[in-house]
Amino acid sequence: MDMLKGAGCSKRVRLHCCTVRAVAEAVAERIPCNRDLVFAGALLHDIGRSVDHSIMHAYEGYRILLDMGMPVELADIVRKHTGAGLDQEDVEEFGLPPGDYIPATIEEKIVAHSDNLVSDSVLVRHTHSLERLASRGHAQGAARMGILHSELSSAYGEDLDILVDRLGTRPVLIGPCAGLR
Repeated sequence: MDMLKGAGCSKRVRLHCCTVRAVAEAVAERIPCNRDLVFAGALLHDIGRSVDHSIMHAYEGYRILLDMGMPVELADIVRKHTGAGLDQEDVEEFGLPPGDYIPATIEEKIVAHSDNLVSDSVLVRHTHSLERLASRGHAQGAARMGILHSELSSAYGEDLDILVDRLGTRPVLIGPCAGLR
């Protein structure tokens, strides 16, 4: 939280990041992964919003974390968290620096999809984000999101949309996130 505050992230962004962390924690309970990396990635995934609110925020966050001396594995989670990742066509269309923006590790996938399941600071079913992406003309990205949802749901052992019922639309926030709501 200190890193988000220090970077200049608004309370709204911090609340969003904490909500994504709560979802990522629930997912990580049943999928083998580096939980510390998932939790840190979920909390810091939008640190780039301190300087940019466009799609470029993911790359900006990546740069911020590298400049702070954070591990590249953590910075990569931040760079690859948008939707279900961005292919080379997306990278060119959005004017992002060349690079790999597709989540590959289980930690990258958990954080990216946990973000897909949170709209502002409200937990939603994946179809909410999928339909929103498709309505903006990003059919390929929506398809990737659906595939990622299926992959992680399979690893979790049931459809991840169940988390809306289990956690509620406004999950309880703990630790450094407590009191933000």
